[in-house]
Amino acid sequence: MRPLLFLDVDGTLLPYGAPDSYPVYESGGADPHAHPLLTRIDPGLGHRLRDLDCVLVWASTWLDDANDVIAPWLGLPPLPVLDWPDQPRPSGGVHWKTRPLVEHAAGRAFVWLDDEIGAADHAWVGAHHPGPALLHRVDHRRALTEADFGVVREWLGGG
Repeated sequence: MRPLLFLDVDGTLLPYGAPDSYPVYESGGADPHAHPLLTRIDPGLGHRLRDLDCVLVWASTWLDDANDVIAPWLGLPPLPVLDWPDQPRPSGGVHWKTRPLVEHAAGRAFVWLDDEIGAADHAWVGAHHPGPALLHRVDHRRALTEADFGVVREWLGGG
């Protein structure tokens, strides 16, 4: 069974927090006016994500809007969307997404790409997830880079 790849949007696909020196991209098949920051997302990330041997899942507060706005920009089909249940926020620095991701994975191998992953998340996943997991923090100022894809490919065994 292919691993899941939980994909955040803000800071992971959509860079932010650096000076306004972001490249401006164009995508032939999507409306650049669908979101004011959409042209900051490199549409080439879509084929790079598809090339990973994973099942892509949106793990973002964008929810279904990720399929309506971002998937067409990236040339991706609609992806499953992780629904965030109402639950108490974890303590000890564990990200609020961590528990729902582990519950959704249900022991299955997974990759989580996000700009807010910390040491507490690694520890929590290690203690509560019986399968392999790669939690990879992306630099929010640059979003996904070739170096990030290299880490994922190496973890998946395709170095």
